[in-house]
Amino acid sequence: MTAVLPHQTRTMPAAARRALPDRTLSAHAGGKIGIAPRFAVADADDLARVYTPGVGHAATAIARDPERVWDLTIRRNAVAILTNGTAVLGLGDIGPRAALPVMEGKALLCKTLGGINAYPICVDAPTVDELVAVATAIAPTFGAINLEDVAAPMCFAVERRIRDTLDVPVFHDDQHGTATVVAAALRNAARVVGRSLADLQVAIVGAGAAGTATTELLLALGVGDVVVVDRHGILHPQRPGIDARKHDLARRTNRAGRRGDLECALRGADVLIGVSRPSIVRPEWLATMRHHAIVFALANPVPEVMPDAAPSNVAIFATGRSDHPNQINNVLAFPGMLRGLLDGGARRVDLATSAAAAIALADLVPPDDLGPHHIVPSPFDARVVPTVARAVQRATTHR
Repeated sequence: MTAVLPHQTRTMPAAARRALPDRTLSAHAGGKIGIAPRFAVADADDLARVYTPGVGHAATAIARDPERVWDLTIRRNAVAILTNGTAVLGLGDIGPRAALPVMEGKALLCKTLGGINAYPICVDAPTVDELVAVATAIAPTFGAINLEDVAAPMCFAVERRIRDTLDVPVFHDDQHGTATVVAAALRNAARVVGRSLADLQVAIVGAGAAGTATTELLLALGVGDVVVVDRHGILHPQRPGIDARKHDLARRTNRAGRRGDLECALRGADVLIGVSRPSIVRPEWLATMRHHAIVFALANPVPEVMPDAAPSNVAIFATGRSDHPNQINNVLAFPGMLRGLLDGGARRVDLATSAAAAIALADLVPPDDLGPHHIVPSPFDARVVPTVARAVQRATTHR
């Protein structure tokens, strides 16, 4: 079945548009992934080698030397996509069963783009302790854990605890994937408007997993200053009622000590990065940003503000949607990053890993091709996964 992209629906006949949900559901019928054998079992000799008695030799070898699990099993190319379904896409807390199609989709992309055996693990584990226990229990099977669609602030505690416990990397796509692609896009957008990262005043709307990780990575890459805004306003150390995580973020951002709401944060800013909620930015607020402003409105499927509402001072506009230029999509990051983590035998994901991936991803767009409508490569560019994977593997190997 041929896939229909969102921007193509606008030119479809009404009857075809009405049929689209049914066609989409039919593509999911029976699930989107399966297990394919790597060894044919055609006779008794084959059976004896892959199962009993031959499999006992492999099991005994691993029992004697546990490191041989990486050579004699699927583990070195296996990832668990682990979720409890508490923050799925823009759908919220829909539970582990409803999350399964999304995790299957990620597993499909891991295999198709990165050659990775990824398994959707959707669990009824509503607390930090329960989710950490699941991750710890299943870890011996996997070379990496991809924590996915877990609500903040739970995701921070889960990621920290399993990262400190396990000897395999914990990749949280809402943090590491989003931050990497945003950083790559901003690196190139700054080039287009003739600015350096060190000169940029960035307003980030959203202080959850994506907003926090993006802030950390931009600061590590040398962005001049970042002002973070949550639903209660600008983060600053004196703001009452903020938790320890946000207080720490406030101490390292907002050097001018700005206070107020989102409108105040945008006044005079060079960049808006939205990782929050639909339609919360008014177009007239964008007009108070500096000339040649950069706007990444990444709430999906409805952005914080629509591109066609942007005033003339906005030079570059990006969304998470495929029906507008400059789609900032995690698919540019996670297959290559996971591939590199596995190939490098990594034990953790850190800022150096994400920075290496972001720089490699940005540099895939040649200087002559950069422009207001082209700041990131296409997810269908065959160079993306191997380039990002090599950068991550180098960062991992030389750590």
